[in-house]
Amino acid sequence: MISRRKLVYNTALLTSSSLLMSCIGIAFQVWLVGRIGSAGIGLYQLVCSVTNLCATFAISGIRFATTRLVAEELGKENISAVRSAMNRCLSYGALFGFAASAVLWLLAEPIGFLWIGDARTVMSLRLSAWSMPCISLCSSISGYFTASGRVWKPTLIHLVEQLTGIVLVALCLYLTPSADIERSCAAVTLGRLAADFLSLVLMFVVYLLDWRHYYGERSEDSALTARMLGIALPLAVSAYARSALNTIQHLLVPRGLKAAGYSADGALSGYGTIQGMVLPIILFPSCIMSAVAELIVPELTEAQVQQEGRVIRRATGKLFTMSLLFSSGVGLFMFVFADQLGVAVYKSYDAGRYIRLLAPLVPVMYTDMTVDGCLKGLGQQVWCMGINILDSLLGLLLVWAFLPKYALVAYISMIYITETLNFLLSTQRLWKTVRELPAAPGAAARR
Repeated sequence: MISRRKLVYNTALLTSSSLLMSCIGIAFQVWLVGRIGSAGIGLYQLVCSVTNLCATFAISGIRFATTRLVAEELGKENISAVRSAMNRCLSYGALFGFAASAVLWLLAEPIGFLWIGDARTVMSLRLSAWSMPCISLCSSISGYFTASGRVWKPTLIHLVEQLTGIVLVALCLYLTPSADIERSCAAVTLGRLAADFLSLVLMFVVYLLDWRHYYGERSEDSALTARMLGIALPLAVSAYARSALNTIQHLLVPRGLKAAGYSADGALSGYGTIQGMVLPIILFPSCIMSAVAELIVPELTEAQVQQEGRVIRRATGKLFTMSLLFSSGVGLFMFVFADQLGVAVYKSYDAGRYIRLLAPLVPVMYTDMTVDGCLKGLGQQVWCMGINILDSLLGLLLVWAFLPKYALVAYISMIYITETLNFLLSTQRLWKTVRELPAAPGAAARR
């Protein structure tokens, strides 16, 4: 049965912390734009597009696999199996994390010169390689805390990580010549790297304390490995495809803008304005929806294990309606006050113009987050990733075909088309899934 009290408590906790971290992040982003400029932000976003692909390989589906596996054992009240499940998940995370690190380190130069087409990214790529094991192991531990309902622990650590990262990035930039875009980008990467290491240490300390307190002897269930791989590997393959397509798409944007007549720094500036300045504002309130999407996964998984079909249908319907109402209000606000937001946050009328152009898409983007969370909670992660791959492939084709001719108009249109397609297909799959769930006679009596 879905625990409304626990879900509301954890959602409020995760939302409030996400809002705080988003406010801090936006303020820092504003400072960073002033420090390294929109061209510097564009260069850093190109580095992030590659490191995000490597991070996808490092994680390889382990965060969701950990959440689902632990939630299933808790739903069956098989507490002793949780410890064995976590040992397998951490081993999986370490294997893929170190493999991703090695690949990025060894291929940083050809990626920077040949793939990105900007040698100034090589130094940042090599620094980013050291973050990969931290990302994969922290993802597994976060999945464990999400499944067990103790989200405040990783939430607190992420807040510490963010604050520490800001201080370290500012210190590194202070020691770097402001006119040197390459070293400025590397300074930002170095500060983030140090914060990732701190986060990993804190995560392990908190996890080991929690692990000893809550769980006793291990359960040598050989099926755990097969179940973990059955969840993680299909997600991993799908995530690889989507992340690769997204990375290629992001790398094509500056090239497409240059083909449309922009200078090299002008292309980076236009790309950086939308990707590094406008989208963070558009997505800022979405932390509420992302919190619900993350926390509903273990709740729906436990309800599915217990065959509470009626409860699941009611919960998903309410979540969909609430998400749509909330996001519509946010979208309307951003559309009306776009100019004020652009000037107040970035002192940029261009940013305000792009905020207004993207504001009508907010209900689609936010509600899709909730729908994705429900699909993953009901074991539909492969369908979910398949839909994501389709929208990424379509986005890549649209950028390649139309950006050189229509520039940023084509980029904005691509975002609209792909986000709407993803939302429609995901929603259709969710309604089909919940309709097919058994009603579970007797569930009402248990509630």
